[in-house]
Amino acid sequence: MNADAVRDLATDLPREPGVYQFLDGAGDDATVLYVGKAVDIRDRVRSYADPRGERIRQMVARAATIDTVVTDTETQALLLEANLIKRHQPRYNVRLKDDKSYPLVQLTDHAVPRIEITRDPGEGATVYGPFTNKGRLETVVKAVRETYGLRGCSDHKYANRDRPCLDYDIGLCTAPCTGEISESDYQADCEAVRRFFEGETGVVADPLRREMQEAAQNEEFERAANLRDRLEAVESLHGGGGDAVTDERERERAVDVLGVAVEGESATVARLHSADGSLVDRERHRLDAPEGEHAGAVVGAFVAQYYAERELPDVLLLSDRPDDTDLLNWLDSEGVEVRVPGAGREATLVDLALKNARRQGGERDESAALADALGLDRARRIEGFDVSHAQGKAVVGSDVTFVDGSPEKADYRRKKLDERNDDYANMRALVRWRAERAVEDRDDRPDPDLLLIDGGEGQLGAAQDALAETGWNVPLIALAKAEELVVTPDGVERWPDDAPHLHLLQRVRDEAHRFAVQYHQTLRDEVSTALDEVPGVGPETRKQLLGHFGSVAAIREASAEELQAVDGVGAATAETIERHL
Repeated sequence: MNADAVRDLATDLPREPGVYQFLDGAGDDATVLYVGKAVDIRDRVRSYADPRGERIRQMVARAATIDTVVTDTETQALLLEANLIKRHQPRYNVRLKDDKSYPLVQLTDHAVPRIEITRDPGEGATVYGPFTNKGRLETVVKAVRETYGLRGCSDHKYANRDRPCLDYDIGLCTAPCTGEISESDYQADCEAVRRFFEGETGVVADPLRREMQEAAQNEEFERAANLRDRLEAVESLHGGGGDAVTDERERERAVDVLGVAVEGESATVARLHSADGSLVDRERHRLDAPEGEHAGAVVGAFVAQYYAERELPDVLLLSDRPDDTDLLNWLDSEGVEVRVPGAGREATLVDLALKNARRQGGERDESAALADALGLDRARRIEGFDVSHAQGKAVVGSDVTFVDGSPEKADYRRKKLDERNDDYANMRALVRWRAERAVEDRDDRPDPDLLLIDGGEGQLGAAQDALAETGWNVPLIALAKAEELVVTPDGVERWPDDAPHLHLLQRVRDEAHRFAVQYHQTLRDEVSTALDEVPGVGPETRKQLLGHFGSVAAIREASAEELQAVDGVGAATAETIERHL
């Protein structure tokens, strides 16, 4: 595309806020080369007729056409730009290697549309957003469903029903699946919901307000307070430039320190997190940065993309000031202080972040090394699974997530399983649960690049069975504790003890184990056991016994002397326990 072609295309573009994309072709096969945002799309695109810098000049020359999306506000354009960069990974943008993106609301392209929060909208769906606060957005969507009864179920759950599901019983859905509402009436409700998300707040706010006032008059004060909170979320939806409203309650002082090091076509951002004056977390992130991109642009791109699904801190201390005015305005509207300190304690923290970024910048990435060792395209997002129980009691499973070698705790999940003393069956049930949620589109997390099972060949085989039964196609391996052997579908491998990719697997495996045991210990205290029937053994003594011996079976095998080693168990109690067990 030459300068004249850019000017000609720009003539027909809107003079509104939004996002533009330079494409190397047309149709589904086109590749996105660059994504940008603008207050005035036409003026911004026209400026590319005389691009600044060789990189942008090359991008324009490769482009064949330009696609645009109009938004209501500059903030929406900023968030949508971050979403599109993450989704398409365009070559000429700074790109954070991360799976997060800002949540959207979609009405699916069905005869009976489904409403849902998503980060990957379906083909033909009507999409609203993006929004920055998923929790408050969930409150809004629930209020919308309670008012208009739109379905939220998957196609699999919707099809071939002979009676309404629980959502109908609790007033979240009008049950079009079984004809409880006509298709024309359901479409009218969908149209009202579209009007709400397009800015007509009263469509949902007015019924909520009437319900709240009625609850207050009937002295149902707790219900009235809940309705008030929903009303505030609904009324604020369009007030923050498309943001799903931020939590205005006082937060503890939280500071994020970002240092960036650029090397060739890649960059590393080190993030230090401080809460109440104490350094509590540190991590690093790799970015693809077109050659010649300066540090200010990199840190600006990182901030927009990294905080897609994370709470913003109170203060951002940066090694370089972003040159993106829209980004700075957004942070200011969110109450985030942005500083580039030159001296004092804050400058020392920034220097520490820079040292972390520079030190790690040249090291080989663990995730890339793992992908190479396993023959995968990538292994950036790993989910680890483990099962914990006590002789078949209080059986639980954990599902932890690591992204780029760091735990992603917002994506941790846990599952209470049927009680049985069968490790293989338990692992099969746990993995099947995760796989079914993925296949039926009931899990809001992206599919992982790799599943890691805590165990050996037996556990791996059980997990393979679960994947085969559900049709979920995800690479799968196991890590056996005893000799730290990597068990793959093709055989068993022993990696060097100092291999960084082995250390990554060990961290994921150990965290899955910790998370499972923690949940198991929580449930174990609530499980009914044979100890409940022993006279003189109360809840606290029972807890001490189970904590010391691990199971009722081990308590049954213990001698009187071993029982008396537990706090609260004397000779008489030990004798009673032995007699009853």
